[in-house]
Amino acid sequence: MSEPVRLSKRLAELLPCSRRESELYIEGGWVTVDGQVVEEPQFKVADQRIELLPGATPEEVPMVTLLLHKPAGYGIGDGPNSVQQLLTSANHWSEDPSGIRPVKKHLLRQKMIGSLETDTSGLLVFTQNWGVTRHLENARKPLEEEYVAEVSGHLGEGGLERLKRGMELRGQQLPPCKVSWQNETHLRFALKAPQPGQIRQMCAAVGLKLISLRRIRLGAVNMAKLPLGQWRYLMPNERF
Repeated sequence: MSEPVRLSKRLAELLPCSRRESELYIEGGWVTVDGQVVEEPQFKVADQRIELLPGATPEEVPMVTLLLHKPAGYGIGDGPNSVQQLLTSANHWSEDPSGIRPVKKHLLRQKMIGSLETDTSGLLVFTQNWGVTRHLENARKPLEEEYVAEVSGHLGEGGLERLKRGMELRGQQLPPCKVSWQNETHLRFALKAPQPGQIRQMCAAVGLKLISLRRIRLGAVNMAKLPLGQWRYLMPNERF
């Protein structure tokens, strides 16, 4: 039996290649140990069979941005109902159209942008890219967000126009926004930098009760058909 060593060291000896190149192969998901992909360079191996998959290239794993369809009831934290717990390979949408090869490194050091309240569902963004973070967190140029609100009650005459032109909330005058009926029980809101509880209070101010709220768009990126509780990659041609 051989003395266990780091996978990166053993691979560098077998190919041969530099230690850094071996780490890139491993982190890129190109190396198998006894037929199973291993993505940790520090993984200890002895006499196992180590192979390089076809098409392997020793390149840095690119930074990625992920789109999650957050279920209502999930919040920020470390508990079982935290949104971070949903970022697993098991929750990657099987019909993801991005064409990006998933690797474990894509799920590390992801920063959540534009958080949603616990009782709100919909589009949530995680990114490793500082450029995306800077763009989405630019308070001077907030992106338009679109929500679908399920409501009950009766919207009186002039109520829709009142919602559109803005109203006062916590002593602050809200800017105008776009509001329209999607159907008899659902309203669509398009607005910038909404405050926590804003849409609920706007509905209450015109005699409507908010039953559920879902964000479906952030800037120019739509959630579209992404299933509840699953995530996909931001596609190369998508821009917020």
